[in-house]
Amino acid sequence: MAEAPAAMIEIQGLVRRFGPLTAVGGVSFKVARGEVLGFLGPNGAGKSTTMKMITGFLTPTEGEVKVCGHDVVDDPIAAKACIGYLPEGAPAYPDMTPIQFLDFIADVRGLKGEAKRKRIADVMAQVQIEGVAHQAIDTLSKGFKRRVGLAQAIIHDPQVLILDEPTDGLDPNQKHEVRALIKAMAKDKAIVISTHILEEVDAVCSRALIIAGGRVIADGTPAELLARSRYHNAVSMRINGNANLNGMQVDLKRLDCVAAVEQAEDGRIVVLAKDGQPIAEQVADLVRAKGWQVKELFVEPGRLDEVFRRVTVGEGART
Repeated sequence: MAEAPAAMIEIQGLVRRFGPLTAVGGVSFKVARGEVLGFLGPNGAGKSTTMKMITGFLTPTEGEVKVCGHDVVDDPIAAKACIGYLPEGAPAYPDMTPIQFLDFIADVRGLKGEAKRKRIADVMAQVQIEGVAHQAIDTLSKGFKRRVGLAQAIIHDPQVLILDEPTDGLDPNQKHEVRALIKAMAKDKAIVISTHILEEVDAVCSRALIIAGGRVIADGTPAELLARSRYHNAVSMRINGNANLNGMQVDLKRLDCVAAVEQAEDGRIVVLAKDGQPIAEQVADLVRAKGWQVKELFVEPGRLDEVFRRVTVGEGART
């Protein structure tokens, strides 16, 4: 049996209070090398506060954070040397150009000489900012500022990356490029991505953690979270012609494996499975037996947005 990879980030009982407000109320999780953890939650859930504590920008009220074995409170310099951090808003010196800013960050991170110059060039190429290298950061678009922020986070090739909304402000092509970069870096790093873009979880994350009210309420692979959706293994059908949709729904509901039948706004019929069991074969048999003219039929893996809503505002948020 393969040995589980060692945790690069270890968080135990993390609490942060601001006066009477508890922003983070006892969060615990680990992230191993090779994992890309999607950190999800509604606004005000405690995501950014947790990330600031991991990186040492905020001191926990209670609990412990270790990065690569170093306690962030007791051994902050060693811990921070292992971290690349892209904070919310990607702050930078506005009068500097990207190349000046990265030169400054490389100095701070201990890079020198030819190795520093090569690393700056490589990172600028990775995030595709060569074209604005000598333009003042203050004059750059939001997307380019975000890419400059990502460049400074990876300039020292850290073992741990903490990225707060890394694709915020990027156009679809830029998002694709940044996600590809994250996936390429993931093999030998532990990466935490805070995001509100649920498609990002499927695109780059090997695991997702949902936080609400300062507490972890769901933790699993994207497939495991999708399996919690009421639409997991649901069958969606688009019917051809002037079919009797009401009659079809009655027939479908008679199947023992069917929990419910819904009609989507675009006219599709969505057949929900009891307990998420596979039902495509039974539905297809009924379609053939009834001679229904079906233009399209596919099985849904589940809907992460539905799981997110249910656990953050429904029963999951109250437990």
